[in-house]
Amino acid sequence: MSKLNGKIALVTGGSSGIGLAIARRFIQEGAHVIITGRSPDALDRARTELGARATAVRGDATREDDLDALYAAVRSAHGRLDILVANAGASEAKTLADATPAHFDALFDLNVRGTFFTVQKALPLLSDGAAIVLVASAVHSKGLPGIGVYSATKAALRSFARTWAAELKDRQIRVNTLSPGAVDTPFLVSGTATREEADGLLALYRSWIPLGRIGRPDEIAAAALFLASEGSYLTGSDLVADGGFTQL
Repeated sequence: MSKLNGKIALVTGGSSGIGLAIARRFIQEGAHVIITGRSPDALDRARTELGARATAVRGDATREDDLDALYAAVRSAHGRLDILVANAGASEAKTLADATPAHFDALFDLNVRGTFFTVQKALPLLSDGAAIVLVASAVHSKGLPGIGVYSATKAALRSFARTWAAELKDRQIRVNTLSPGAVDTPFLVSGTATREEADGLLALYRSWIPLGRIGRPDEIAAAALFLASEGSYLTGSDLVADGGFTQL
């Protein structure tokens, strides 16, 4: 039996990588999925791949007018949301010494402010008993040099999940974070300049991970599915899928 049969799900940042894998898995389990993204070309490709039970809405999570247009479209087409996966985000490596105000503001604007208003503006559409999944990162609990601002933005999502789980409990809306480790997507090596540099970074990640390999997007999608369906007694929790990197 399909686990999400008849459910209406929204996956922000759903045109590539982890977001696309989550959308694909949700559709396989019977949901209709709305995906968002900033690139029209990437959205078109994703929509074509996902098929008839996917809707693509171009938008930027940092723009409130885009969020308003997104939810107006969802209300018009479906009237409700059963699952919200707040996945849109960005990363850039800068040390404490090198970080600029622009770097700080860009990451907090999308990863924190964007997530906050994505969820806030969804509240009137969320059905009682809905599931909210905030895609954070395993690094929020690890002191890795060079990603202090990024890690802080993901730690903020962990805090949001706890607070919102308490605030939404009377509606039986569950809020959890999903914290992936290193996952095989272009995002993982987006800060490298050459293939050699990227290969070196991947080798370093593998050396840190007890399972000895990089994760696959479909493995993270399976974790998201659990939080959206079978994990019905979980709220305020953090599901870490990182091959043991932060756990051992």
